[in-house]
Amino acid sequence: MPKLKAHSKKPSFCVDGRSFFMSIGGALLTLYALWSTAKFSWPDISISTIFSNFTSNSCDFPPQPLNLTRDPKKLTFYDDPELSYTLDKPVNYWDEKRKAWLKLHPSFAYGSEHRILLLSGSHPSPCKSPIGDHLQLRSFKNKADYGRIHGYDIFYGTACFHPKLCNTWAKVALIRAAMVAHPEAEWIWWMDPDVVITDMSFKVPLQRYKQHNLVVPGWPNLIYEKRSRVAVNTGSFLIRNCQWSMDFLDAWSNMSPRSPDYNLWSETLTSTLSDKKSPEADEQSALVYLLLREKKKWGHMIYLENQYSLHGYWVQIIGRLHGIEGKYVEVEKRVKKLRRRHAEVVSESLDEVWEENLKDAGDGRSGWRRPFITHFTGCEPCSGRHDPSYGGNSCWLGMENALNFADNQVLRRFGFVHPESRNGSLVYPTPFDFPVNDDNEEGLV
Repeated sequence: MPKLKAHSKKPSFCVDGRSFFMSIGGALLTLYALWSTAKFSWPDISISTIFSNFTSNSCDFPPQPLNLTRDPKKLTFYDDPELSYTLDKPVNYWDEKRKAWLKLHPSFAYGSEHRILLLSGSHPSPCKSPIGDHLQLRSFKNKADYGRIHGYDIFYGTACFHPKLCNTWAKVALIRAAMVAHPEAEWIWWMDPDVVITDMSFKVPLQRYKQHNLVVPGWPNLIYEKRSRVAVNTGSFLIRNCQWSMDFLDAWSNMSPRSPDYNLWSETLTSTLSDKKSPEADEQSALVYLLLREKKKWGHMIYLENQYSLHGYWVQIIGRLHGIEGKYVEVEKRVKKLRRRHAEVVSESLDEVWEENLKDAGDGRSGWRRPFITHFTGCEPCSGRHDPSYGGNSCWLGMENALNFADNQVLRRFGFVHPESRNGSLVYPTPFDFPVNDDNEEGLV
């Protein structure tokens, strides 16, 4: 579905600011004279009406800062007593309601098509694993760091937004509430607490998804040929804030524990998917089922992303991080511009330079580009009940390694670095022109 457009097309008369205002001043005087002497010919037009669609943004003036203190008195969907943040009551005409809200809040309309709200969450009670709370705190910090660097807001939930959805389905209820609470956000990006962002510079290519409403890691052959539960991964996905998504969340959650037919859905998913072992209907299996059985209704708006690691399996990644870090250091030694110090707030200014030097790096196991997402699926850091095939402390050591790998990229912007990825507490200040002028280089790579 087409995205909401907050601004009109740039008018062709946009010119240099000084000459523009001189010209427009004269035009206003002329129009006012015509209007005051010939009202009979323009009975329903006023000066404000003529320029109602004209904004400073249309002429490429600097965008207005977000106005957090202005909320007009005009009624919006928030004043409707029937509006619900929960899955129990459907929302209709959501696209029109969002558009109307943005029109009343123009500072949020600018750039709204690229605005992302990060969501994550965990159980409200303390972790049973001794290291669980520590890892979840660091995982939250990882997401907060990424959001700060790229200008994304983040919400971390520790409550069940539906009494029957306190398991893996909790994310669906939280997403539904977030869509209503944040009409200024075009995309909601969910990440499980065991997801670590391991490339702090990479940005999701939103332009690729302009004709889609749900972006999820997935592989068509595993869906339609293998009927596999792991054909998609719901640990990290993006969903557009629109009516289609509202309807999709309703259909998706109809297979959750809130449904009176939950037991029947559990049996159906188990019999349909070839490799489903757990008897309960989970949200990932339900998504695969919708793609299998209702492809015509939903499939054309779902983008199965497998061109970069929106979901990267940690077992295939952890052993490669040390070598990847060394490759990036080699690039920085070669490209002086990448060694130049800069404020964290303008970190994205180096994106094009990095992309130019990473075009042959390759992604996946055969490449040396940083994996965007490293997902510790099966590790269960909070409960400690990890997949028995993961021996010893491999999960916890792997998470620490990935978190330190990502944290190094953040610390560099603050003038520090971890000398080794296995030690998250030890740092040292980076000298000028690092890593060329580095007395402790061996510790890093």
